[in-house]
Parts: sequence; C-alpha cells; structure tokens
Amino acid sequence: MELSPENILIISSLLLIISILASKTAGKAGIPILLLFLGIGMLAGSDGIGGIEFEDPGVAQFMGILALTYILFSGGLDTKWQAIKPVLGPGLVLSTLGVLFTAIAVGLFSYTLFDFSLLESLLLGAIVSSTDAAAVFSILRAKSIGLKGNLRPLLELESGSNDPMAFFLTVGLTSLISVSGFTWPQLIPVFFLQMIIGGLGGYLMGRGIVLLVNRINLEYEGLYPVLMLGLVIMTYALIDLLEGNGFLGVYVAALTIGNGKMLHKKSLIKFFDGVAWLMQIIMFITLGLLVFPSQVIPVMGFGFVIALFLIFVARPIGVFISLTFFKFKLREKVFVSWVGLRGAVPIVFATFPLIAGIDKSSMLFNVVFFIVLTSVALQATTLSFSARLLHLSVPEGLKRRSLLDLELSEDFKNALVEVELPENAIVDGMKIVSLDFPKTCLIVLINRGNKFITPNGLTELHSGDKLMVMMNSEDEEEKIKLALGI
Repeated sequence: MELSPENILIISSLLLIISILASKTAGKAGIPILLLFLGIGMLAGSDGIGGIEFEDPGVAQFMGILALTYILFSGGLDTKWQAIKPVLGPGLVLSTLGVLFTAIAVGLFSYTLFDFSLLESLLLGAIVSSTDAAAVFSILRAKSIGLKGNLRPLLELESGSNDPMAFFLTVGLTSLISVSGFTWPQLIPVFFLQMIIGGLGGYLMGRGIVLLVNRINLEYEGLYPVLMLGLVIMTYALIDLLEGNGFLGVYVAALTIGNGKMLHKKSLIKFFDGVAWLMQIIMFITLGLLVFPSQVIPVMGFGFVIALFLIFVARPIGVFISLTFFKFKLREKVFVSWVGLRGAVPIVFATFPLIAGIDKSSMLFNVVFFIVLTSVALQATTLSFSARLLHLSVPEGLKRRSLLDLELSEDFKNALVEVELPENAIVDGMKIVSLDFPKTCLIVLINRGNKFITPNGLTELHSGDKLMVMMNSEDEEEKIKLALGI
C-alpha cells in the first residue's frame, strides 16, 4: 500500500478507533488492554494482515519518548502529596536502588547462561529494570483495585519515578558499549547531575507554570489545555537541554502543579487523563508495528527464561533489598514484587541500542519485546487475584476514596451553605485562587448586591458578599469560615 497522506490518516484513525472499541470487549474477556494495543499494531504490521511496512526505530523512539512524557505528566498531575508522603522514602529507594539491583540480577543471569558479553547482559537488565507507569496506572485505576495500607500510592509513586533511573542506565550502558573511550567512572557524576537538574528543574518549572496559568487570564478557557500541552514538552526539552533527566523533571513538575493552587486544575486533570490514554494507544501500536513476529519467534525460549527470572527472582531481589529498612510485611513485599509490570517503556528503551548500531541490538529488541508480552500477559491478568490471595485487597464496600477521587467526582458535594462576608472582611479584594480553601469545597455562586455572579479562580471577593458554598460534609464548615477569616 502506498502511504499517501490520505492513507496515513485513514489507517491511523482506523487503528485508533479499533483499539478503543476492542478494549471494551477485551476488558470483559480479561485480556489486558495494553496487550491488545500491541497486538493490533503487530497485526497491522508487515508480518500481519495489515501489511504496513514500518522499520524506523528512530521514529518509534521519538513517539515513545513523547508518549511517555505525557503519561508521566498525567500520572504526576493526579498524585496527591498527602497520599505519597507516607511512602516517599520506600518509593524513592524502590525507584533507584530497586531498579539498579533488578538490572544487575538480570544482567548477571543473562551473562552466565547465554552468549552475551557482560556489558550487553547488563544493558538487557537495564532496559527491563523499571516498572511501567502506563501499565501500572491504567491497571490499578481502570480496575479500581482496592489495596490495604499505602500499597497503591507506593506502587504508583514507584512506577512514575523509576523510569529516569532505567533511562540513565540504558543510555549509560549503550554509551559504554558504543562510544570509544567512555568509562564507568564517567557515569557517576552524570547520574547525580541528571537527577539534581531534573528534580530541581521540574520543581521550578512546576511553580512557574502554576503562576503563569493563574495570571495569564486567557479569553477562552479551551486554550488552557493547549497551553499546558506545550508547557509539558517545553519542560522536558529545557531540562534535557540542560543535561538533566527530562522524565524526572516532567514528573516532578506535574507533582508540583497537581498539589498547587491552580485555575482549571480539575478540567486539566481530566483532559490529561484522556491524553495519557491516547499516548498509550499510539505508543503501543507504534511499537507493535515496529516488531516483526517472525523475528521474535526464534528468541521466544531465551525471552521466556529471562522473563521468568525477572518476575520470580530479579524483581523480588530488588524489592526485598530496597524495603529492608522499612516496615512492610512479607506478603506486602511479595505483592509489590508481583506488580513489577513491564510495558512499552522497555521496548522504547530497546530502540537506543538499535539506533546506536550495537551488535545483537536486534536480538535484544526482540527479547525485550517478548519479556514485555510475558509480563503483561502473566502479571496484569492476576493482580486482583494475587491481592486477594495475599489478603491485601479491600472488600468492595470498604474501598477508600482518595482525595483525587473526591476532587474529580461529579457528585461528591452533599451540603450547600451560605456564608456572608462581614464589613471590612480580611479577604476583601482577594482572589478565590489565593484562599486557603478546603480542597473538597467549592464556591458556586456569589450574591453581590442582589446580583448573582458565577465565580472562577480569578474572581475577587468583596465585603458583604454572600457566598454559596458546596462542601462534602458539615465538618468542613469551620474550615471554610477560617479560610474566609470569619
């Protein structure tokens, strides 16, 4: 088929529509949606019934990095600080040391049993060392898996923050193999430089974005999501240009924005949830197109052995060592080990050796692809069952609603109160966005001189205003009055 612009548009739209429609049937049948997207890409590829020829790892890598940027931003945007604060320590250790130990374990195992050099084996371990944010976010949230304690925020924090470490290891080992004169000691300062610039740059960009959105006062509300799309990419690009870790920067920026006081935050969270799903579909289909099933079949045995070792040995080693100094029960460590889902990110990382022209890079790519298939097929389908088996799942009627669930729910407000601001009120002239208002409360109407105003974050309050406030419970009335200085 000749890939004219018209044909490209038709094929792209068909693949997108088919993926979304098929996801409904796949979910009922228990088939992981992410596996479905990969399968559609493979069927549409040159080895499948679609016959689409796509052999450009550079384009696939670009699409993967773009998609991962938005997925990480969406994940960080709707992650509440109150939820991750109790698990910040273990989450960061898992996303750094856990990734490192997992990579080393897989690398040494591959070097011992198969015809790979030590560096090539470690590179394979680095590529598959991190859990996939897209896979973990989509499965935990789409299936509404209720977990006891702080397991869910721990898993989401780890999956959202461990890609930078895996990215660093993958790029570093690729450079060691392909760049003449590049040595191990050179990696250490690069690591700290990338993480410091990434973390600090992400925080500063996040604060700057909040200030910009609150003050720019765009004429059309629909332009705010468009502005944010550009700001997310600019955050990644600027931090990467400064030799920082762009993925870490985007995730930290999203955390900063999501936990700040920003106009239109609720609508932006919902918007980026849709963007994240779109990016997942595009990323998985693109990577499916890049794969030739006929080349994967010869390495299935090798890939299956590595996948089983990764799932049952390497990942538990990383988890148990990382959580040694934290108070987690044995069954909780076992469950965290099992939720070591691999998704499209390792396949994206596997394109780096391909582009660098490393020997056996094609074999590495196909092995990684099969490892991902095995992980998604085996682990994603058994998360709910394993949680129940380990007595870590919360009964359906007792599931706790997170702050995010409350904030995004359309019907969580169940009380309406009128609050009148006194003369010479402390908040006179202040904008609503500047108030220390409870997160689950909303000023829906202002009666000012018998004229009704529908407020937004930039609306200024005046003495004598009568505010109609919706709140989640009567207990919040005192907090409302405190925020208004009454």
